[in-house]
Amino acid sequence: MKLSIVIPVYNEKNTLKDIIMRVKEAPVENKEIVLVDDYSTDGTRELLQNELYKLVDKVIYHDHNQGKGAALRTGFKEVTGDYVIIQDADMEYDPNEYPLLLAPVLAGKADVVYGSRFAGGNAHRVLYFWHSLGNTFLTLLSNMCTDLNLTDMETCYKLFKREIIQSIDIEENRFGFEPEITAKIAHLGCNIYEVGISYYGRTYAEGKKIGWKDGVRAIYVILKYALKHKKLSRRLNKN
Repeated sequence: MKLSIVIPVYNEKNTLKDIIMRVKEAPVENKEIVLVDDYSTDGTRELLQNELYKLVDKVIYHDHNQGKGAALRTGFKEVTGDYVIIQDADMEYDPNEYPLLLAPVLAGKADVVYGSRFAGGNAHRVLYFWHSLGNTFLTLLSNMCTDLNLTDMETCYKLFKREIIQSIDIEENRFGFEPEITAKIAHLGCNIYEVGISYYGRTYAEGKKIGWKDGVRAIYVILKYALKHKKLSRRLNKN
């Protein structure tokens, strides 16, 4: 079994080396690390080119900034593992918990596993009320449109069988990736599991990037794919 870890990176020079080392030390024997630099301008790219590229299996450089979804789209095309997981470069998620996410797929029960920050008793940093409320609302709206019962649609930790994620055409370039991929795997009828994970969130002063505009976009994306799949279902039923 090989696990591919895709790390989208944009301006993370202060945490990138630490997260790469944590990923390398994670308790999974056979790992492939694919890093996509989304045109960082804070010295991250130079750090990669001069030092850190030796620590990972592959680095892809975007020639202009496109967003997290675009970086993941690039990375997913390059992976060769049996399973694929997303790892942010900001130290909010703990690579030591990869076995928790792998357990349902290795048991033959799941095709996709989400790591929920809001399920289970694992530690998580107490931060913004309105941000948490926004996550809850987006997950609820997504669930209403997909008929899933996720507790954390917006989580970074999503693990897929490689053939599933490589079969999906990812259209969203920014954080709209989260509701888009959720809608598409629900439409495919994948067996989806959730496991509780810890969460060490950071503040905006510490470099957190997602904002209210991304929340508005997420609402649009949820409704867009709900309508798209509804139209497709009607067309198939007519045929």
